[in-house]
Amino acid sequence: MSTTARTLTGIRLWDGTADRGVSTVSWDGDGIVSVAAADAEHDSGLSLIPGMIDTHVHLDSSAGTGRADWATWPLITPAAEKSLHVVKHAANAARAGITTLRDLAGSEVQLAAARGLDDHLVPGPRLRVHGTVGMTAGHGDLFTPPHYPHRPPVADSPDECRKLVRQWARQGSHGIKIHVSGGVLSQGDGVGWRNQTDAEIATTIDEAHALGMLVAAHTHTVEGVDRALTHGVDSIEHGTGILPRHWDELIERNIPIAPTLLINDRIAAREIPVTDEAAEKAAGVVAERDDRFRGAAEAGVRFVLGTDANGVMVRYGDQHEELRHMQSLFGWTAERTLVSATSDAAAAIGMPDLGRIATGARADMLVVRGRPWESLEDFTADSIVAVVVRGELLFGALPE
Repeated sequence: MSTTARTLTGIRLWDGTADRGVSTVSWDGDGIVSVAAADAEHDSGLSLIPGMIDTHVHLDSSAGTGRADWATWPLITPAAEKSLHVVKHAANAARAGITTLRDLAGSEVQLAAARGLDDHLVPGPRLRVHGTVGMTAGHGDLFTPPHYPHRPPVADSPDECRKLVRQWARQGSHGIKIHVSGGVLSQGDGVGWRNQTDAEIATTIDEAHALGMLVAAHTHTVEGVDRALTHGVDSIEHGTGILPRHWDELIERNIPIAPTLLINDRIAAREIPVTDEAAEKAAGVVAERDDRFRGAAEAGVRFVLGTDANGVMVRYGDQHEELRHMQSLFGWTAERTLVSATSDAAAAIGMPDLGRIATGARADMLVVRGRPWESLEDFTADSIVAVVVRGELLFGALPE
């Protein structure tokens, strides 16, 4: 083994699916080379679990100490400066045990940060970036004031959608995000608005799949879920329009849903400064959501960790609270909930070699106090003793 090889022995292992008991885990660089049962356990109360994956975040906000306005900061901050904030948010997430993030409204800023993180220019988690393909006056476009000239790209015909997908592919995007309903925080649209035509959506998904990219669909409406399923999306984001008639197809196709619970709760309750419009829209979403989600989870619909964290409404480190909220709402065990944040979340973003501790998997791991697969109550950022990403120790210290 090389000089980068490391071994942990005599530690309790939860491998992303189940408790494997006292184990010895060895890794070399970014690969786990062996996992085996160990003879003895140090009485440390520590456990080894995979790093967590948040499948839905937004890194384009201020990570500074000042109280920047979340709506205007992205508009007035230069791209070069934004990249520093993206990396800071990513580091905060990694410190809290989130070793992979998927940004679902990325740009050249997040793509540059992702390459820098992968090249070890700065320490931090893995970052996957989806470019958005949306319409003029759609959910994504209406985060920018109407007369502001510097706007993210939009696509208003099937041909424009195909071209924009190809442009995102050329920039190195890992996937595409579409909108099939309006949104909560975008200004001036209705949650129930149809976004794009069926022809535009079908073309976007066809071209993204042809280029090997997953497509995530933002939706808060029943019609949005219908259209997302009809056209073959790979994941559903928010998904508050899910009805019992959708369950069989969701289960048969094993489509993951990121429920983004905390952010809508907090906006509806005005726990953070938001407009009256946003609070009213969030309250409507929450009122429809819980019974629908509870029934879907009981039926076996697949939910994975996806928070919509943006560093403001949901901070990088709030993922542990989101997990406890998911467990309570869905009636899950702690272990089932932790699966949704590790091995299942990894599969949902097309990276099944993450979220597991097994021979051949990537070396993203957490040393934690306690047994979070038995109880999530004390699983917080403060319970994390060490964070390993790409085989390298990012935070804390590994036990001897």
